[in-house]
This record gives sequence, structure tokens and C-alpha cells, in this order.
Amino acid sequence: MAKTYLHLVRHAQGFHNLSIANHAIHDPSLTPFGESQCMAFSKDFPYHSKITHLVASPLRRTLYTCLLSFPTSVATGTKILALPELQETSDLPCDTGSAPAKLIEEFGEKRLIDLGLVHEGWNSNTGRWLPSASAIEVRAREARVFLRDLGTEAAAQTGEDQHIAVVTHGGYLHYFTEDWDGHEKFTGTGWANTEFRSYEFEKASDETASLVETKESRKRRRGTEHPLSKDEQRELKDTAERGWSASGFQVPIPNVEDVAKL
Repeated sequence: MAKTYLHLVRHAQGFHNLSIANHAIHDPSLTPFGESQCMAFSKDFPYHSKITHLVASPLRRTLYTCLLSFPTSVATGTKILALPELQETSDLPCDTGSAPAKLIEEFGEKRLIDLGLVHEGWNSNTGRWLPSASAIEVRAREARVFLRDLGTEAAAQTGEDQHIAVVTHGGYLHYFTEDWDGHEKFTGTGWANTEFRSYEFEKASDETASLVETKESRKRRRGTEHPLSKDEQRELKDTAERGWSASGFQVPIPNVEDVAKL
């Protein structure tokens, strides 16, 4: 049976990564060094020939990372699907996306990015887009289910394994993978800029669409180290969320009106 693999990538260095003060920049793009990181990633990534889909958070730094990191796929006609559920986990200006009209103005002319799922309000940081743990968990699950279905449908048509490259954000990746190991390594994440890890779905069909890291990916970054238990993961998650809330990266408790909109 054909499988779906996700190759998850954290975006390259953005201007907001240079200092805490730069968190005030709205939806920043990549630094020149970030662009060079994409070039290096493009040379080193081992699965270019297998990529069947490109998906990215609609923030500018993730879209540019995807464009620059997968030039062969882009050049051969693979459009980048912008998926709002992949956006970052805070309401800081640097983590707040641009309006659909602005994205169309910046990226629409070359028709390399599919913005069809990016609707008004996706960047509102309210309702289902609230930067609180409960809302982030919901949209992370929705994104996993969406990507699993995307791969399953394509596999049914082609009979071949699907390899989906997903470019998103460091903090969000912990929710998406449900892996909190090393979350404190960098500011707000355990993922380095342009780091990638590969996953497959734990089960062919379940409501959470949970992931398991491939043996090759796990060995590449952790050697023979034994993975953490679910209880240990929960403890790390609680620690991370407390720290992020204290640092202003996450809303600790949603208000009643926003919860009702989830």
C-alpha cells in the first residue's frame, strides 16, 4: 500500500530572528543569510526527486523559504499550497500574517503559490486562529488530517508513495509533531532554521492523524537514543507552554467569546 511521507522544514532565518526587538516587525521576510540557508538546503536535501506536493504556512518567510528551497519542484510546475493552519503560534507582529490582498499582490503574478485557502481573517489571531494552546492543538490536528487526506487521495490515483514537503514554524512544529524534545534549544523552539525531519502517519486512519518520525530521520539527528515516553512528552509540553506564555509567545487562557468561536 502506498504511503504518505511528510518532510517538515522550519523556515530559514527571518529578520525577526536577529533580535527580540525585531519581533515588532510585521510578517518579516528572509534575511540575506536566510536566503543562503535555503540555497544550502536545496543542495543537501536528499528527497527532491520524490517530492509530490509543496505546502507552506502563508507567512512571507515560509513562502520564500519554500520557493527558494525547492526550485526544481517549482520549476517543473508544482505549486506551493498556502495552508493557514500552519501559521505560527503567537500574536506578535512577526508571527502575524499579511492580508490576502497583500499576499496576492506580492506572490500572485508568477502564479507559483496557490492562495485559494487563505481567506480574510486568517491572520486575525482570534477565534480558531487564537494563539492559545487549545486552539493551536485543534488547527495542528486539522492540518495533519488535511495533509494525510491530500496524500491518500493522490496515492489512490497514482498507486505511488506521496512525499509532501511542508514549510512552517519552529514553535508550531512541536504541536504539529507532538514532539517536545529539545524545545528549549532555540528561542521558542527546538528546531534550527531550515532543519528538516521526515515523518509518516502512525495509522492509516484516525481522528488525530498522529505522526511518527521515520527511522532514517530519527537516526540522523538522535542516533540510537531512545524516544521519550508520552508522559515525558506531556511534561515537556507543559514546561514549554508555561515558558512561552511568560515570554509573550502564547495566550495562556482564551476569553469566553474566543472559545465560543473555536
